[in-house]
Amino acid sequence: MDHGAAGTVAEPGPETGDRKRAGLTADRDQDGTAVLDELRAAIGRYVVLPSEEALTAVTLWVAASHIQPALQHAPRLAVVGPTKGCGKSRVLDVLHETVRKPMMTVNTSPAVVFRVIGEDPPTLLVDEADTIFGPKAGDKEDLRGLLNAGHQRNRPAWRISGPEHKATAFPTFAMAALAGIGDLPDTIMDRAVVLRMQKRKPGERIAPFRSRYSVPELNALRDRLTAWLAPLRSTAEGLVPQMPVEDRAADTWEPLVIVADLAGGRWPSRARAACLAMTRNEVVQDEQTTLKTRLLRDIRRVFEQQGDTEALRSQDLLAALIQDAEAPWAEYGTKGLNAYHLANLLRDFGISPANHRFENGRQAKAYARNQFLDAWARYCPDPALPAAGPAQYTPPVRPTWGKPAAPSVGTLPVGPPGSGTGPARTR
Repeated sequence: MDHGAAGTVAEPGPETGDRKRAGLTADRDQDGTAVLDELRAAIGRYVVLPSEEALTAVTLWVAASHIQPALQHAPRLAVVGPTKGCGKSRVLDVLHETVRKPMMTVNTSPAVVFRVIGEDPPTLLVDEADTIFGPKAGDKEDLRGLLNAGHQRNRPAWRISGPEHKATAFPTFAMAALAGIGDLPDTIMDRAVVLRMQKRKPGERIAPFRSRYSVPELNALRDRLTAWLAPLRSTAEGLVPQMPVEDRAADTWEPLVIVADLAGGRWPSRARAACLAMTRNEVVQDEQTTLKTRLLRDIRRVFEQQGDTEALRSQDLLAALIQDAEAPWAEYGTKGLNAYHLANLLRDFGISPANHRFENGRQAKAYARNQFLDAWARYCPDPALPAAGPAQYTPPVRPTWGKPAAPSVGTLPVGPPGSGTGPARTR
């Protein structure tokens, strides 16, 4: 993921389309600041987000949906977490009542989505999105391609349609929020503002979401967003905000920064600070993913050297990993890779040690080979095997959770629908 050079948080200047040149009044500025402040407070009452920057980002993403007709890019909002109960679906509930033209779906067909996206598209809200990219995705490959292509305007999907079987261009451009367990494919995450949700800690309180009072409150904020931003769409279309990041990260965050600049007050600097913090966090996730994928490959090599035995004692596996002079494991952490580090690094893949009885009758903590088969197939497929078809192709995926001690720190083209980019996942 290329986020560009991270710099200082900058206020927009005259050369980037400041608010006075755009003809915005002080009263309208104040209205924007007030409605964003109230929306941010309302979202924070119903969900516990990972950080203050994440709360800012969600607020601006919601507001950006109200100027979607003026945007060149439609940022995705990836709401991901390691397990159930992290608040992902509640985020979508709040979005449904505040975004422009929401379309909530759990298991829709690509044909439906192709036909509802037009010149004035809805805001797609997709729950259980991990099922779209999982091994049972099947005919959802077209939907995956649509989500990739729809990040940028003027990337239609061509299909044979109608009784005359004519080639027809279907628009794909639409903002989309996707909630699911585990990371989504790289091609989605790279086009997304990423919320890494966690379970609430004891003492963290939220207001219960009840339709009889929550929906009217949020709908009132939605209507105020529309009243403020709808008249400013032509203004927003001409703004070129100063961005603290570059390339695809700038494309994704630009709509959010445009809204912040339209509002004024603290929002321009707050938006840029959130952009920097959250894109830097994804860089760290990329680095940890590279390390974890290397670990899977090295463990497969150790099992192969041991004749693909049924299980390996944790200590034997650790010793073999550390003895590889070309691997980073001898210098991992402060004293090299240990049993705790190993278990922590493998946790995201659903792999953990367990008591195992060996042929000599002795019992010890060990890793069973069959635990690794799924992860090997998904994240580091054997190059000797035949190439998988589109539904099985899996580029590296950033795991979300697990925090190894002192890890070493040092664009894909948009494919057409059905291109099969992205990994298969399980819930």
